[in-house]
Amino acid sequence: MTGVAEGLIQTALLGEAVDAGPALVFVADEDMKYLAVSRSACEALGYSREELLKLRVTDVAREQSVPQEYDEMLARGARDGVATLTRKDGSTLTLRYRATKTTVAGLHLFVSIGFVE
Repeated sequence: MTGVAEGLIQTALLGEAVDAGPALVFVADEDMKYLAVSRSACEALGYSREELLKLRVTDVAREQSVPQEYDEMLARGARDGVATLTRKDGSTLTLRYRATKTTVAGLHLFVSIGFVE
């Protein structure tokens, strides 16, 4: 197998593992718009992937401090914390997360990986 083929296989396997894994993964842009979410995130929040991708961070993390915390993450490039997320049915869950800035295909994105407490 060539290095390119091995790289593609690894990328596909990693993508599948992250999507189906126990962590809630959210990818958002500088405007807090979700661009990608893991299956676990969708299941935990009760949304389909299509529904969740139409939302912004503040539609799910509704505390008043969220925009300021997001701005801090933008400035620092990373943030650890605990967030209360609102599910589609209106109930809430508490999530411990780590969010970091990354660049993919020239786009500045923010990846948040969390676990329900």
